[in-house]
Amino acid sequence: MQKNGCVRVGDTDMYYVAFGEGKKNLVVLPGLSDGLWTVKGKAWLLAGSYKKFFNDYTVYMFSRKNLIPEGYSIEDMANDQAIAMQNLGIEKAIVMGVSQGGMIAQYLAASHGELVEKLVLVVTAPYANDTIKNVVIKWIEMTKTASHTDLMLDTAEKVYTKSFNEKNKKYLPMLARFTKPHNYDRFCKNAYAILNFDARPILSKIKCPTCIMSGNCDNTVGNDAPYELNEGIVGSEVLIFDGFGHGLFEEDKDFYNKVLEYCNR
Repeated sequence: MQKNGCVRVGDTDMYYVAFGEGKKNLVVLPGLSDGLWTVKGKAWLLAGSYKKFFNDYTVYMFSRKNLIPEGYSIEDMANDQAIAMQNLGIEKAIVMGVSQGGMIAQYLAASHGELVEKLVLVVTAPYANDTIKNVVIKWIEMTKTASHTDLMLDTAEKVYTKSFNEKNKKYLPMLARFTKPHNYDRFCKNAYAILNFDARPILSKIKCPTCIMSGNCDNTVGNDAPYELNEGIVGSEVLIFDGFGHGLFEEDKDFYNKVLEYCNR
């Protein structure tokens, strides 16, 4: 089963995709790239990484809602995510949040714990540290002063390993054309939410089993972030992928096997 869907959230809608036939639910929340490139109509493209989940899980991947107000916070995103899940009848799910999605997932688990069975936090942080702020502020500035290709090049440099970029640099101009938005309003509103993010006061409210997955060469959120999360979330565990950075979920061939292993545990 593959589905491209849309769910009502307050005065607007939220795009999602779903795939798999299983009785258990896995909800995936993507990162800041969702500000450029939503999941709308992309079930066929996004399903491939989750093939091993299909028998036991129904996997849902959500975008942020379509109409994003000024001052929209990570906490607001988590509250809207809870509404979206409830409106789709998802009573309980394992939630995997990647980068900014991991920030949303922290608030979701802390404030709506009844919806979250387990938590997988991937290449994320408990607050906007100096590394995050420097990277995100630069990207916001680039939406005003640079070409979209330059923004994509800088993103690739921060996110992927040097060897991955060398191997895939010929595809970047095509990716830039594919991801260029009509304007950067959505991207910037998501980015400003990151700059104002600090979940440290609510981490102790996360009671579900939690696995924190990070690379040890992360130039986007820094290498202290997983340990800070681990310190704040009682009973959480940390899995470090050696030699990988912020794009480990795309680069490490064993990443989704590790996620499935943790989900099934």
